[in-house]
Amino acid sequence: MEFSSTQQWEVRSPSVVLQIPNHIRLTSGNPERHWKVPRVNRREVFRRDNHTCQYCGSSKHLTLDHVIPRSKGGPHTWDNVVTACEKCNSSKGDRLLHETGMVLKTKPKAPMHPAIAFAEQFWKEQQPIEP
Repeated sequence: MEFSSTQQWEVRSPSVVLQIPNHIRLTSGNPERHWKVPRVNRREVFRRDNHTCQYCGSSKHLTLDHVIPRSKGGPHTWDNVVTACEKCNSSKGDRLLHETGMVLKTKPKAPMHPAIAFAEQFWKEQQPIEP
């Protein structure tokens, strides 16, 4: 680790005063510890979409749907696979969204790093401080 010496914080306890830099940069690490985006699978897509159809909001008889069908060159990736109920999936069929008039409730995206997800949830829960 490398410590920046420009600005520092003082952390005090009854018996010790520590000088802590504002910025700490990790200069080495174990590449095996890097977080990898999980592969697209049924369980993870359902979890991401809160077990609800991304077209009608139903939580019954769920399947996976490719927004751009695989037959039309759509990839099996996080931003092209959503949770859909059987009814919506069969009515969409092998067509594109603009051909069906259907609209996604949320834009599909890959899951984020657990630490980032935790931080985002933490900041959403914080109430603004009134002056």
